Amino acid sequence: FVGNHDLWMNGYFEEELNIPVFHRPQQYSINGKRFFIGHGDGLGPYDKGYKRMKKVFTNPVAQWLFRWLHPDWGVRMAQYFSVKNKLLSGEEDVKFLGDEKEWLVQYAKRKLEDQHFDYFLFGHRHLPLNIDLNGKSTYVNLGDWISYFTYAVFDGESLSLEKFMLK
Repeated sequence: FVGNHDLWMNGYFEEELNIPVFHRPQQYSINGKRFFIGHGDGLGPYDKGYKRMKKVFTNPVAQWLFRWLHPDWGVRMAQYFSVKNKLLSGEEDVKFLGDEKEWLVQYAKRKLEDQHFDYFLFGHRHLPLNIDLNGKSTYVNLGDWISYFTYAVFDGESLSLEKFMLK
């Protein structure tokens, strides 16, 4: 699933590795359980600044213009936007904000108003979260493999968030 750090992959995974790439969340039914899976960036009515930036970064004209920049300038520009984004978000990325302030939790709850899903699975927040939404549906955010070493496992009946431990 393409996220905010993968916007310009330009077919590498599909062409070189034969791995499908999804730009939007996908719905799956596995063993009678319904899954809504995506990266999670830009979903719902929030994060308007990011959505504007994403429109520019995914615009073919902007990408064409960027290719004309010398690589030194392009790397500096990418680093600038990356640092600026981290400064703007501050510590928000590393702590749970509560159900009412977690945009993806709110997005999942709104989605449930239209149709049932057993599991919402995202990764955008880089924070391991496993939240009951209504007694029938669960929101899971994968965390990451650098700080938390977390991943999800579906055993055919339920989805759990696990932590990789070296033996």
